[in-house]
Amino acid sequence: MKVTAKATRRGGWWVVEVPGVEAAVTQARRLDQVSAMVADAVHLVEDVPAEDVEVILDYEIGDSAALMEARAAHLQVESAAHAQECAARASRAAVAHLRRSGLSVRDIGVILELSPQRVSQLDRAGARA
Repeated sequence: MKVTAKATRRGGWWVVEVPGVEAAVTQARRLDQVSAMVADAVHLVEDVPAEDVEVILDYEIGDSAALMEARAAHLQVESAAHAQECAARASRAAVAHLRRSGLSVRDIGVILELSPQRVSQLDRAGARA
């Protein structure tokens, strides 16, 4: 069962409501506790096993500028992780191609501006892929 939990900060607590599930209201000190609390609340109200409850978290902190900044930062982190994955793939491919061309690990390191140790890691990783 998939539910959306709407968490609102009140005092030192997150008050959490689950629209569509009557009487499924709970609270938690921290956002990382909300999913488990909601799953337990839905279990009690709907008689669905807590482990079968998928919780989508929606939260309001009262400072929309801070929330927008946090979401923008999260998108940048995701973008950076994707770029890092692409760079690693490209580096493995380049190392493999340069090795097939007969170049040494040290020469490839100079070309790619990487340490010989990193080139060796990429070479092993490319061989496994």
